[in-house]
Amino acid sequence: MKPGGNNGPHVFVDDLGRPELCDGDRHHLTQSLRLRPGDAFTASDGAGSWRACRFGTGPQGEVEPEGEVVFVEAPRPKLTIGFALIKGGRPELVVQKLTELGADAIVPFIAEHSVVRWDAERAARHVERLRRVAREAAMQSRQVRLPEIGEVAEFADLAVCPGAVRADIFGDPPSLGNPTVLVGPEGGWSAAERRRLGAVRISSSVLRSETAAIAAATLLTALRDGLTSMS
Repeated sequence: MKPGGNNGPHVFVDDLGRPELCDGDRHHLTQSLRLRPGDAFTASDGAGSWRACRFGTGPQGEVEPEGEVVFVEAPRPKLTIGFALIKGGRPELVVQKLTELGADAIVPFIAEHSVVRWDAERAARHVERLRRVAREAAMQSRQVRLPEIGEVAEFADLAVCPGAVRADIFGDPPSLGNPTVLVGPEGGWSAAERRRLGAVRISSSVLRSETAAIAAATLLTALRDGLTSMS
């Protein structure tokens, strides 16, 4: 059982045995969401466990745990979406929506035709930002697991993952037998990348890179959750 929608806001803490709010979450709960002493919310450790809590009456807004810690088994298979680096704030949009949908791992990567390329310093800064975006999206969507946000990879690094395929309009239907989908850049796949991996079809139209990543996650999570079937 996951935390439902009637238990107030949802946050992440380091220790469910003695949950403590970080300053940013406390400010969000009290100032943005107007939580008051005694109001209910749920807390998760980001690794599959959660419990009901109440906002305490102490001067620091202490957390008062309620009930037992609930552990939710990880869904199988693990779903990974890799997306080639794209311009502007679109990586944040991709990570936000993939987190909400329930992707387990999200990896930005560099393809042969990638226009955007980050140096080491910029990559570290952007990945840290993407992890913050994922955390915020997981709170909003009441996830009990934080997705893995990988360091910027090369296409070749992801191509060797078991079950990896490229998103391509001429590919095969999506399948849980191919739980890692790589979405190419605005310039499309190179001939070498096409030869390297098979393809999965996620739309009947040519999609923007960020739309393709979201579509891939939507299809795979719907298949895994039994919301649809490919027959």
